[in-house]
Amino acid sequence: MKLKLVLVVFCFASFFANSQTKVGTINSEFIVGLMPEAKEVLKELNLYASKLDSSYQDKLANYNAKVAAFQKLDPNLSDTFKKIKVDEINALEQDLQKSQQNGNSLIGLRRDQLMNPLYQILGKAITEIAKADGYSQVLTSSGNEFAYIDEAFDITQKVMDKLGLKMPPPAKK
Repeated sequence: MKLKLVLVVFCFASFFANSQTKVGTINSEFIVGLMPEAKEVLKELNLYASKLDSSYQDKLANYNAKVAAFQKLDPNLSDTFKKIKVDEINALEQDLQKSQQNGNSLIGLRRDQLMNPLYQILGKAITEIAKADGYSQVLTSSGNEFAYIDEAFDITQKVMDKLGLKMPPPAKK
């Protein structure tokens, strides 16, 4: 009976010992920002944003011209005519707001599209290091608030080494 009890306890102990996980952390945004391809992405994104901005500036100039023309109208004009002009200006203002919102959305989509290959490269490197070092999980520390992170389990430097990235010098104060 004691032998069976000891065997059962031993089995449970080995089961729980094997089920423990090793969790690592990584600062993925930091690494992606150091990748040489990130500079090209930023250039292309700025070019795309400037094209969108020129379209927005054309609409803004049209809006400002309509407002200036409205302000120069003869005060003796009929209220109906003034209301038509005010409605026209309001429509242009709403179109400006929509253009700005759409522009921001398009820039965000374009950024995601351009950054996706960089995140795929990073993901592959993380997977290789996690498997080699026996991590069952790797959490990103960028954008999340952790109460405590043991630096011994941070694989940021290992991934940077795998990708051939160098740690930038500390910023001068």
